[in-house]
Amino acid sequence: MSWNPAQYQKFAQPRLRPALELLARVELESPAFVYDLGCGTGALTKIMAERWPHATVTGIDSSSDMLERAASGSPNLRWLRRDIAGWKPHEAPNLIFSNAALHWLPDHERVLPALLKSLAPDGVLAVQMPRNFSAPSHLAIGETVRAGPWRPRLEPLLRESPVADPMWYFELLSSAGAEVDLWQSVYFQVLRGEDPVKEWTKGTWLQPFLQALHEHERGAFEAAYAKRVAAAYPKRADGTTVFPFLRLFFVARRAP
Repeated sequence: MSWNPAQYQKFAQPRLRPALELLARVELESPAFVYDLGCGTGALTKIMAERWPHATVTGIDSSSDMLERAASGSPNLRWLRRDIAGWKPHEAPNLIFSNAALHWLPDHERVLPALLKSLAPDGVLAVQMPRNFSAPSHLAIGETVRAGPWRPRLEPLLRESPVADPMWYFELLSSAGAEVDLWQSVYFQVLRGEDPVKEWTKGTWLQPFLQALHEHERGAFEAAYAKRVAAAYPKRADGTTVFPFLRLFFVARRAP
């Protein structure tokens, strides 16, 4: 899947807020090696490089378009174009940080313990993933897929929720020997503009479906989807739209 940085950045602040709140729960004094998996345009990676100026901070993403936006930064900052599904660190990290990226990967039962194992002793794995897949914003994608002439091509792209229940992650990580701090938050995001929920998902979960359509079909698909989510998330009298969004967080510390 290719990414559109401009579309993603339409809601830069509400997308950054969960990352900042996750980072605030990371208690590390002077890490040597920090990795940001799925760094996107690198906004949070740059903040980590400033917080730990003596660390080598590496942002990793598979999208060249995203990394082009992240090109500048501090002297201790590096950028690496890699598929995070197959990434392995050369040095034992003190921190592996991932905001809104690991839900794109399957097999969390294998991936997360492997990341934890790759950490230096007393290292930290800090992760945020959306858990909004049973909300109208995401269910409406499946409804739109099944209601149109594009169904044969798009239906194979539909997925069950890629993020499990919180206790599943707690048991997985604690069984791997980690000290786990895990929580969830619902963000009541106040969005502005026309069809803001459609525009939000167009930057992420809607992208594979739009890219699988012929150019002349995309407008019809977007309009059908926008109609469904506008009914689920009506515009308020002041012109804003409230979009509740559930996110899962955990900070897992490897045993010293």
